[in-house]
Amino acid sequence: MELNEKIGEAFGRDKVDLNTYSPLALAFLGDCVFEIVIRTMIVEKGNQRANSLHNQKSDIVNAGAQARIIEALMPELSEEEKDVYRRGKNAKVKSSAKNASIVDYHKATGLEALCGYLYLQGKMDRVIELVRLGVAKTGIPV
Repeated sequence: MELNEKIGEAFGRDKVDLNTYSPLALAFLGDCVFEIVIRTMIVEKGNQRANSLHNQKSDIVNAGAQARIIEALMPELSEEEKDVYRRGKNAKVKSSAKNASIVDYHKATGLEALCGYLYLQGKMDRVIELVRLGVAKTGIPV
């Protein structure tokens, strides 16, 4: 049983059509999903000081790096995944990243929406596969 299913079962969540979710709601969740994958990858490299872990995480979990990752992943995505990404990228956001262009911020939001969507579908294996592939294709060190 996937984590999202366990959480839903524990808290009595009703099944909802994921296509009815706001892309920003998916991105809200996907931000955390993406970050937990990256944090896990970094921690599993070996025991390090918390400050070092944070700095490594911050080099990847930011709009600029996420924009590069999704650009590298586009040929690998299914049409359904591309649609979810586009919905997230094109969502009307009321804020922007402190250290990123608005274009990168929108691309990062699209990636996060895709991560949230796949997580809620119970496809964590696909999230991990995409993050691993995106990091490898961009040469971002993890």
